[in-house]
Amino acid sequence: MNNNGLVYDVNQKPPFGKNLIYAFQQLLAIIAATVLVPMVVDPNGQYLNQAAALIGAGVGTLVYILFTKFRSPVFLGSSFAFITPMITALAFGCCGIILGAIIAGLVYTVIAIVVKFVGAGWLNKLMPPVIIGPTVALIGLSLSASAMNNLMNISVSTANYNLLAILVGIVTFLVTVIASVKGTKGMKMIPFVIGVAAGYVLAVIITLIGYNACGSEYCRLVDFSAFASVADFNNWIPDITIVGAIEELVSGDMKLDGAGVLSVLLAFAPVALVVFCEHVADHKNISSIIKKDLLTDPGLHRTLLGDGIGSIAGALMGGCPNTTYGESIGCVAITKNASVWTIFTTAIMCIVLAFIYPVMVFIESIPTCVVGGICIALYGFIAVSGLRMFKHVDLDNSKNLFVVAAILVTGIGGLVLDFGGSYESPTIQISSIACALILGIIVNVMLKPGKAEVTKEVSYDTETEDTMFGVVQKEEAAKDAENGEKQQAEADAAAAADGDGSKKE
Repeated sequence: MNNNGLVYDVNQKPPFGKNLIYAFQQLLAIIAATVLVPMVVDPNGQYLNQAAALIGAGVGTLVYILFTKFRSPVFLGSSFAFITPMITALAFGCCGIILGAIIAGLVYTVIAIVVKFVGAGWLNKLMPPVIIGPTVALIGLSLSASAMNNLMNISVSTANYNLLAILVGIVTFLVTVIASVKGTKGMKMIPFVIGVAAGYVLAVIITLIGYNACGSEYCRLVDFSAFASVADFNNWIPDITIVGAIEELVSGDMKLDGAGVLSVLLAFAPVALVVFCEHVADHKNISSIIKKDLLTDPGLHRTLLGDGIGSIAGALMGGCPNTTYGESIGCVAITKNASVWTIFTTAIMCIVLAFIYPVMVFIESIPTCVVGGICIALYGFIAVSGLRMFKHVDLDNSKNLFVVAAILVTGIGGLVLDFGGSYESPTIQISSIACALILGIIVNVMLKPGKAEVTKEVSYDTETEDTMFGVVQKEEAAKDAENGEKQQAEADAAAAADGDGSKKE
């Protein structure tokens, strides 16, 4: 293990065979969210499909790695923040979708240019640990509802609530935990692969016995009917977005006009500014894990360019603008494998597997309850990483307390700002995480000139961090020992004095 607590550091290459397994584990961590976006935006699959989204994520990640000089172990996947803008762009076909991604990428590029010349120092002042820590924690906590919906099998409909699904999900989580904490060195590197395998096998057994043998629909956790589509080779070819856009131009069926360009611009540009905040939070999170400040090296301007250009490249392939994935960061935190070569291999694997339809069907057949089980660990580690960022912040200081309170309550409570349209289908929406971050910054700036009510500095040594509240016990024990020594010294001195007095007499 390295000095920074990692099994594989950013620039280290795991052995080829092991790296394939590590990359597959990363794939399992990110695939559910990546393929869900096109399903939500385009349920009929007219313009978007899951295989193409996976290709887009792989291509976008490769672009990001190149821009960041192989120094940032971050995976880019389909962004949930752009779901509403993508639905708007979908009305204008493939050309509308690509235009939206280009607009989002250009916003990132403009910010990157500003950062390049101004520097990122202002960002650290604007977002100190008291702000960025709760925001990162909020990212993990805000995803918890998604994890539980998957675990209970109600992500599609509450009518699908299933106790057997919960059992499978909990078993998946527990096996993942045991493999990560109690397993051998090799098992600790692939706890998600082991957990997903255990959950999938259990789900298959329940399905075969309960559904296939006994005919109980309640026991149908794995849908084997999807494998029947493997025989149709038309399903093997992903629908690449740029190909669809070219076909629209050639056939004259392009729906994008001047009004459409304005609609797409107004839909994507504000959201790109919002996602920028999440970009910073994610990179501060991974920086705390790998003990290297990515906002300094390779620099925020490079991570922004990588994210922005990567989103454009990914959308050309799969239609979905990309963003940094907390699931991938959580995987790095748990396995202690921060090798950028693992992320690179994962990106290649996404592209290759998208053209191997039987593998895609197998991955898609993994029950949502199994995904929910591993997400308990993934999202939990994101939240814990955020909490660790501000563990030294003095929360006895009422200013800090109000900042953290504003971020956590508004974020978990789901405060959003909708402009245009309706609440169910707004034209522009500022997400709860962005609203919480903005409010936290406002509160922090507003209270900053004030005099701190508590001036003590909170800091822990390594031993205390392991036991957390041991510092109090340690201080009390030291005081007791000191008092005992004093009492013993006084008693010895008194006895010596009595002895001297007796001798004189």
